[in-house]
Amino acid sequence: MQHTIGVYVRLTKPRVIELLLVTTVPAMVLGANGLPELDLVLAVLVGGALAAGGANTINCWIERDRDQLMDRTRNRPLPAGEILPTPALVFGLVLEAVAFALLWVTAGLLAASLTIGATLFYVFVYTIWLKPRSVQNIVIGGAAGAVPALVGWAAVTGSLAAPAWVLFAIVFCWTPPHFWALALRYHDDYAAAGFPMLPVVKGKVAATRQIVGYSVVVVAVSLTLPLVGKSGLLYVVAAAVLGVALVIESVRLWRDPTSERAIRMFIFSNTYLALLFAAVAVDTLIRTA
Repeated sequence: MQHTIGVYVRLTKPRVIELLLVTTVPAMVLGANGLPELDLVLAVLVGGALAAGGANTINCWIERDRDQLMDRTRNRPLPAGEILPTPALVFGLVLEAVAFALLWVTAGLLAASLTIGATLFYVFVYTIWLKPRSVQNIVIGGAAGAVPALVGWAAVTGSLAAPAWVLFAIVFCWTPPHFWALALRYHDDYAAAGFPMLPVVKGKVAATRQIVGYSVVVVAVSLTLPLVGKSGLLYVVAAAVLGVALVIESVRLWRDPTSERAIRMFIFSNTYLALLFAAVAVDTLIRTA
């Protein structure tokens, strides 16, 4: 029984879910101009985790054959034969249904619709259409991972506004350099599976140049939050310092495009996003105290 539960949990890719939820709570704090109701925060986190887990499970179901070709993914439950495809797909769909119902009841129809819309985009636009066909797959498909910021805002306000879209844009622009660093690390895996990731199609030099370029864009976008009147000095300083560190790390990767440096960039980009959104929340709480 414990093994079976573990298999289903692994289908949801828990580490990916953690990163998505990092952007949700700060967006709620910013939208509420303070601490939202705890029960609402918990409901949104649970609903978001269920939806993300469902989307990741469906992604695993779609890519199970290609996952067998990659060292990084061949031990996932489906390619490893730990679970049959049909129960996995049903599990993913059930998670999506429960997530939509929970979010509709607790956070409103807009938040629920945005969440399911992100799943549909991730599954049909990114996983099925773009990822196996276009070198720009993660550039466009990354929009799905940026939606939790909109969900968090919508959950406390019932609408969307400029600050929410700035948070969305930060995650959207951050996703390509974050994922391309991973694709550099697992270049041979993606090539073997036939995924046209930028480092595979254009080469490491072109990929690292674009990582630097997108990192600069991420920093620029992060510094637009004060322009919509939703940040104070603490956030500005944090965004600037973290931004400089992100660009430096990307330049280091450009100068030394090794697997070791690529995974360092990947890990640091996670840290960057988490700390930047933490700064959004802390800055808001200080300003509104």
